[in-house]
Amino acid sequence: MNEFEVPLADGRVLHTYDTAPGDDGRLAVVWHHGTPNLGAPPAPLFEAGDWLGIRWVSFDRPGYGGSTAAPGRTMASVAADLTTVLDTLGIESIALMGYSGGGSYALGSAAVLGDRVEAVATFAAIAPYGAAGLDWYDGMIASGLASLQAAAKGRDAKVRHESSGVEYDPEFTATDIAMFDGPWRWLGSVAGDRAMPNGPDGLIDDDCSYTVPWGCDPTTITAPTLLVHGTADGIIPCSHGRWLAEHIENAELQLKPDDSHISVLAHAESALEWIRERTG
Repeated sequence: MNEFEVPLADGRVLHTYDTAPGDDGRLAVVWHHGTPNLGAPPAPLFEAGDWLGIRWVSFDRPGYGGSTAAPGRTMASVAADLTTVLDTLGIESIALMGYSGGGSYALGSAAVLGDRVEAVATFAAIAPYGAAGLDWYDGMIASGLASLQAAAKGRDAKVRHESSGVEYDPEFTATDIAMFDGPWRWLGSVAGDRAMPNGPDGLIDDDCSYTVPWGCDPTTITAPTLLVHGTADGIIPCSHGRWLAEHIENAELQLKPDDSHISVLAHAESALEWIRERTG
């Protein structure tokens, strides 16, 4: 895998990953990572990606890993960063895959990039804040509720929250914990302090971005869209997936009974196959 920095017009850089540099014969699938993770593409899907002809492209979102922070970033601004990455690599057509908050960034990118996107698949994506007809906070675990309510009060309030010594309890279910005995233990290698060597900007700006307007409209997405959500997810309740499915044309919702925030990734390989079936 090639890792390198892509310079942006405003002087920032994005730490970028490419598993098949220069290979135009493979389908480029852009991975949008969760919070708080590095942007390295998903190693548990590499084997399936090889036989499906996938080229993984991804980057650390601003503030994570080797990417310059960008306070105030939105789904749309990160989609613009992605456009620069794709243009730099000479990639025209892509598919998108995103996990957790990265699912929302994948949807934002699909809305902004339009016809460049052939398909998009997400796991536990977050719906837009203030979405009509959605009780956005309903069903969230206590730590997530406190964290996102602080972010909704503005970046300064979120900084104070993260500086207060509060500990985040994800309340993982037994099915979530079991995932760490398998290939998706990989998540531990890209999470937490490893993802934020320069401080918590990535986490802070992620959470703030979930509670402000996206800068784009996911309901304008025309690419085939797969939304996978566990019914037992208390970090991002499945009501978010239902709302997105009701408002995105050509969207397919797969609700997974008893799966939660981590265990929903057990369906990632089948989602990658779903993408491949819908792309040229």
